[in-house]
Amino acid sequence: MSDVVLKMVGITKVYPGVKALDNVNLQVIKGEVHALAGENGAGKSTLMKVLNGVITDFTGDIFINGKKIDMKSPISAQENGISIIFQEFNLVNTLSVAENVFLGRLDSNKTGFIEWSDIYTRTEKFLEEIGLKVSAKSKISELSVAEKQMVEIAKALSYNAEIIVMDEPSSALTKTEMDNLYNIIDNLKKKGVTIIYISHRMEEIFKISDSITILRDGKDVHSCPIGEITKNEIIEKMVGRSIDVEFPKRKPFLNNEVILEVKNLNRKNVLNDVSFKLYKGEILGISGLVGSGRTEVLRAIFGADKIDSGEIIIKGKSVSIKNPISAKQHGIAFLTEDRKLEGLILKFAIKTNISITKLKGICTFGLLSNKKEKDISGEYIKKLGVKTPSSKQKAINLSGGNQQKVVLAKWLFSESDIIFLDEPTRGIDVGAKFEIYCIMNDLVKLGKSIIMVSSELPEVLAMSDRILVMHGGEIKGELGSDFATAEKIMECALGNPDDLLKCVLNSPEVS
Repeated sequence: MSDVVLKMVGITKVYPGVKALDNVNLQVIKGEVHALAGENGAGKSTLMKVLNGVITDFTGDIFINGKKIDMKSPISAQENGISIIFQEFNLVNTLSVAENVFLGRLDSNKTGFIEWSDIYTRTEKFLEEIGLKVSAKSKISELSVAEKQMVEIAKALSYNAEIIVMDEPSSALTKTEMDNLYNIIDNLKKKGVTIIYISHRMEEIFKISDSITILRDGKDVHSCPIGEITKNEIIEKMVGRSIDVEFPKRKPFLNNEVILEVKNLNRKNVLNDVSFKLYKGEILGISGLVGSGRTEVLRAIFGADKIDSGEIIIKGKSVSIKNPISAKQHGIAFLTEDRKLEGLILKFAIKTNISITKLKGICTFGLLSNKKEKDISGEYIKKLGVKTPSSKQKAINLSGGNQQKVVLAKWLFSESDIIFLDEPTRGIDVGAKFEIYCIMNDLVKLGKSIIMVSSELPEVLAMSDRILVMHGGEIKGELGSDFATAEKIMECALGNPDDLLKCVLNSPEVS
């Protein structure tokens, strides 16, 4: 027991109408990677907020190295050697990377001035350690979601913490960045640092974890060394039922009707002559490393970013999309990768967030109908399995995965024909992922068309009819699902200009 660095005993936290944590116990050994698994809303993030002093109105006890700790605030947690990387970023967009890494610790020298050169040098050291190639002076607002995730990791490392909690740290990372993260974790373990790792990705839980605790409905239902449990057993304990397959079966699309065509889309230093077609009833996957232009393509078509040149054709008609409102009017929906900043109005109720994309749908004689809003939002809450006591619950009070479901519900209600999904299952558990995949299949059966950007290669391979692979703002490969493999995708993603892969076995244009 002398090796126990953390012990949480009988932790209980109650919100109005919901018992988020119910007598939870957690024991973690020094220098191990301890996985924390469970469905969205199971209580994982809440338990870690208790540990970090963000939530203080709970019952139960916390022991660090055998000493009972009164965790009054995040500062108390830091003083006791605890650092946490939250699933939802805790960064200030208007400040630089360095200012975020050392926020609250920008001490002045004897003359009363902050030694910025020292701050930048120290920050660059942490960035180099995690392989993030951005300037310490860069504004957070200029970074991608994946780069923001890495800044959070750099910030955690800067505390020299004894216990680091990582809440879905790889959710926005590609395989290359994930491998880099695993190396960082391995080096931390060698230094005796303890990692509590929250993830929905089974493969990485088994790759890096030494032990695991599983939560369900706010209770700890199982703890054991990782070698004593299988993937299927973890999933069964998480969801309370057996899930035999990870991806639902789907039939390949058989339609030659072009719903969207993009010709020679250009944006200086971002996109270079991007051209492709999207067919009716198709799921078109877009893969590539961070910075390859995946998200930027969707943003350009949606009017969120200005383009220098190019043509967008919807249902055979050339259109001008200058902003997201125009895109929505042309039947395009966009589930963005940053749900907190761009997908939700966090302080608004769930029902408002769902109905906001189509207010006419909840009106009676030109007036908003509370009953219609309640009924429609209730329908989507039930359909997507959003865990909430009421549609009146504010979005900010939901877990990350349930927030993602609300964003999806919002765009489903808009009844758009073309749906952009940017990391649609980021931070979502196995059971909920399967449900979203089924919804995607149902949508294309109805004749909707989907473009899905994903960092998860198994997801791209399993759910896509065709796959575009990007590198350096260009499409480097176009692969039919029958031809695509993880190796071929990575070959294109790494940018092999002498080996441009064009094999579209499922394309209606190929006989």
